[in-house]
Amino acid sequence: MKCSCLVVLAVIFALSSTGADGTAATTALSPGIQNAIATAVNKELAVYGGSQPVPGAVIGVWVPGKGEFTRGFGYAKLATRSPMALDDRFRIGSNTKTFVATVLLQLVDERKLSLDDTIDQFDLGVTVPNEKSITLRQLAEMRSGIVDAYSIPAVQKQSEGWWSSRTPQQWIAVAAKEPPLFAPGAKYNYSNTNWFLLGLVIEKVTHDTIQNEIHNRILAPMSLSHTSFPTTHWGMPTPYAHGYSLNERGQWSDESAALAPSVSWAAGAMISDMRDMKRWVKAYVTGTTNSAASQRARLTCLPTGEGNLSFGLGIGCSAGWFGYTGGITGYNTGAYYMPAAGATIIVFVNSQREKPFPGVANAIFRDIAKIITPENVPFLK
Repeated sequence: MKCSCLVVLAVIFALSSTGADGTAATTALSPGIQNAIATAVNKELAVYGGSQPVPGAVIGVWVPGKGEFTRGFGYAKLATRSPMALDDRFRIGSNTKTFVATVLLQLVDERKLSLDDTIDQFDLGVTVPNEKSITLRQLAEMRSGIVDAYSIPAVQKQSEGWWSSRTPQQWIAVAAKEPPLFAPGAKYNYSNTNWFLLGLVIEKVTHDTIQNEIHNRILAPMSLSHTSFPTTHWGMPTPYAHGYSLNERGQWSDESAALAPSVSWAAGAMISDMRDMKRWVKAYVTGTTNSAASQRARLTCLPTGEGNLSFGLGIGCSAGWFGYTGGITGYNTGAYYMPAAGATIIVFVNSQREKPFPGVANAIFRDIAKIITPENVPFLK
């Protein structure tokens, strides 16, 4: 029997096309689900905007057995009305902490430190309250009681120049002047100061910079070539989505390079794109980056007191979803993986809009999860 080889080849090509992460793509999600996701994204961009919606977003959804959805919404650059592209880079903010936490766990695996070591065991050049009692585990769990340096009222009033001139040690020193919020381990309180301390601990133990450790241990071996840890350069690698904030006149102001990398450092300086973050979130949630023992420690998630959100070692846990959300001037990014379903959701937004709860990236993530995993809806109060 004679067959149409061209037709067969066309079908094979269609089934083996390349997805956003460089691997074979699955089929697209159903039109109904795609429309529901698009409607949810546009709704939240409008809710969190001013007189105009939040400029743009990049969304990626992968659900084994059902399909995938990847799309850019709105604009990457308002001045030229440039549409958002799937390979645009974003500042990922606190998603940086997932890389720092992984290096920390690898050092635990190598027996170069212990999660139960206390801050005072390392000569960091700074002194903090309760340092003889606060463990590395409590720093990574956000249960140290050390105030978040960024939240201090006097710091909030400082100029951008002042913020950009602080070193990690100086940020810690600012926080150390404040009384502890509670006894170590007593409860949860999100503090970026914890991650400045963990960054310094890693550098002390490895005799190397945190950015080199992340590159050599994670980025290079995993070929996450679109992910970087800037140290001095304020700008963004191309292609990138410009980051925006609403100014006093209710207009969108470009703040893509508003602050020096030192402002966020180990707490949030990194840059990435959707393709790399899709691979990364699955890798660290499933424990392919460190030992089974240290992964159990990572995923020991304790209630935060905020709805159905728990927190492990540098990882958020909610309704069966695991990952992190990062907020930094001009950007809001969420990357989550659900092991039970093998599903991934990436939400990159080019504005840091955190009110109302749970913030623009988390609201979009929650809405998408409600569509694809209605029994597992994160970020509920």
